[in-house]
Amino acid sequence: MASLGPAVTGEQVPGAEAEPGAAGPPPPSTSSLGPLLPLKREPLYNWQATKASLKERFAFLFNSELLSDVRFVLGKGRGGGAAGGPQRIPAHRFVLAAGSAVFDAMFNGGMATTSAEIELPDVEPAAFLALLRFLYSDEVQIGPETVMTTLYTAKKYAVPALEAHCVEFLTKHLRADNAFMLLTQARLFDEPQLASLCLDTIDKNTMDAISAEGFTDIDIDTLCAVLERDTLSIRECRLFGAVVRWAEAECQRQQLPMTFGNKQKVLGKALSLIRFPLMTIEEFAAGPAQSGILSDREVVNLFLHFTVNPKPRVEYIDRPRCCLRGKECCINRFQQVESRWGYSGTSDRIRFTVNRRISIVGFGLYGSIHGPTDYQVNIQIIEYEKKQTLGQNDTGFSCDGTANTFRVMFKEPIEILPNLCYMACATLKGPDSHYGTKGLKKVVHETPTASKTVFFFFSSPGNNNGTSIEDGQIPEIIFYT
Repeated sequence: MASLGPAVTGEQVPGAEAEPGAAGPPPPSTSSLGPLLPLKREPLYNWQATKASLKERFAFLFNSELLSDVRFVLGKGRGGGAAGGPQRIPAHRFVLAAGSAVFDAMFNGGMATTSAEIELPDVEPAAFLALLRFLYSDEVQIGPETVMTTLYTAKKYAVPALEAHCVEFLTKHLRADNAFMLLTQARLFDEPQLASLCLDTIDKNTMDAISAEGFTDIDIDTLCAVLERDTLSIRECRLFGAVVRWAEAECQRQQLPMTFGNKQKVLGKALSLIRFPLMTIEEFAAGPAQSGILSDREVVNLFLHFTVNPKPRVEYIDRPRCCLRGKECCINRFQQVESRWGYSGTSDRIRFTVNRRISIVGFGLYGSIHGPTDYQVNIQIIEYEKKQTLGQNDTGFSCDGTANTFRVMFKEPIEILPNLCYMACATLKGPDSHYGTKGLKKVVHETPTASKTVFFFFSSPGNNNGTSIEDGQIPEIIFYT
């Protein structure tokens, strides 16, 4: 399995080992995993007197032949031992039954075993010793290379306390470069808390996570679970490139020729979860359109979606992936609504600055005065001094004929920096609409947990379809702080 990073010493409970000078030899170290052969020695007299507590006495019996009444054979047929053979680990039925319902059923249930040796071909010796150490002494000894096998063993033998320690260890060492590997294991072992933490890490560091080696090793169900998320912080064209890499790795795993058809085949339903409409036409043309994974008909339909109005229906999701945290905020720059406002193909525009860094995700626009209607609209945010378009969307919205505002969203959040001048633009195609009056030059948004967000508005020179500080369109700006 992939490493979780540099070796980390597992947390330990003091007092689990025999103190110096105690009668009898100390229990074997878990780092020495060679075959444990029967030990013939004289009975240890009065060793109990050297142990001050029940915990110390049980810890002394860990991995010891003393009073043992069962052995477990691990690594049989797999060359699992240091000397190339199986390992025999001594244990005590009473201690195991007291700590695990599975062992209790094994030794005391209706079909209890009477064998003195029990083979465990599917359990790693190091993980089994970690389980026994915990049952005998409450000591937790796990590391990056053993935590997954120990988690499996803890679940197999129903020891939830050790399972919780494993999950805690994994959580502490969760990073972007191992998030996908741990997510796969969390889903396999049914650990929803760990899976949720992995997904949060992937959301926040999507590019680093998909660039890691472990991404191409995930199974198709895990891939789909990630692609379904609305909270990934990555451009869709880069996400598509990562998915193609996964498809190539999956073809190799299935020993399939690296053809376009086979890539499409192994992706299956995952391909439909790529949000191609979120790409720019340039990104789509340079990547997916030339990938060979989409059919000619799908390519044509998506090009039409990018270039014509009304847009043809496509089978792909066009909902933005909003990676922002916190609560959505909205300001309205007008105090009153009137009618009517006409459209002739000219953009409504208003300039603004803001006092802090925010991310704008959309506008609220006024709709028709003639009842329920559909509008076609292009929205943009332009950095005013550089004349640089930071984000735009060709889309549409439906209104119900009321004086309410209607949400029109960008494909991705647009970062707005403090004290720079920006221009909000909306070019509507449709019937006369409501419009705002008694506009404000300054609008303050306050929340109990955040600093004030202050907008300053300025009229935009040139042809702006009449929109100004005082009246017009683009009443609302929807944003996250």
